[in-house]
Amino acid sequence: ISYPQYSPTSSIVPSSFKQSTIVPVPKKPRPSDLNDYRPVALTSVMMKCFEKRVRDYHLFTASLHGPTAVCIPPQPLHCSAFNTIIPSLLTTKLEDLGLHTSLCNWISNFLTDRPQSVWVGNCASSTLTLSTGAPQGCVLRPLLYSLYTYDCTATSSSTIIVRFADDTVVMGLISDNDERAYLEEIKHLENWCQENNLLLNISKTKELIVDCSKKQERHYQPVRISGTTVERVDSFRYLGVHISQDLSWSRHTNSLAKKTRQRLYHLKHLRDFRLPSK
Repeated sequence: ISYPQYSPTSSIVPSSFKQSTIVPVPKKPRPSDLNDYRPVALTSVMMKCFEKRVRDYHLFTASLHGPTAVCIPPQPLHCSAFNTIIPSLLTTKLEDLGLHTSLCNWISNFLTDRPQSVWVGNCASSTLTLSTGAPQGCVLRPLLYSLYTYDCTATSSSTIIVRFADDTVVMGLISDNDERAYLEEIKHLENWCQENNLLLNISKTKELIVDCSKKQERHYQPVRISGTTVERVDSFRYLGVHISQDLSWSRHTNSLAKKTRQRLYHLKHLRDFRLPSK
């Protein structure tokens, strides 16, 4: 197979290159629900070579333009958000960013009509054809998602939206007890997700209030998304860092110390067995 025949200039991706086999891998020792499994996709090695050529030859970065900088996460974080990308909407956004039409069509062809089957043990399911999302394990998956969500930006000067892969944080500055800009930003994010076929995971969404005022205790309106009240917590873990309501590092350092003790315990037992260092 020659590269020019299936290069981005031809806008053609062979069907055999798009085929993938899904192997469910448990996220926890005793899975009890389908959400406890991570769908790992086994994709074509040849397709990975084509994707790397697209990425390494800067077919994206050489064509992109506009005021928004696109951040490519070093390691994609798995979430169903990657599986809900609409190829036609992604193509429109890529064209707005200045990508060549042939490259946009190649990406659209790559994401549509993808044969997929599931393999569990010695059993395989029948093949289904998918035309949404980016397959897990493909080289371009994190970049495509970053480009797909590049226009998810704050609408107010008092709010900031921080994104890393599919993790999103909305930070708002509330002055004089005026929460309107903050609540409107959350509503705007909810509407943006609906327009882009993305679903907010309300069960994992948390609200943390950092109040530096020492004068009096203030009461803030609860945040509601799709009619569900978001849980308010005094600390949460974001990208491996524990952030607390009082901005103290105690919870984070205690967590690191606990993990260190656990690993040192195992290393001590390995030393007792006199295992070689290499």
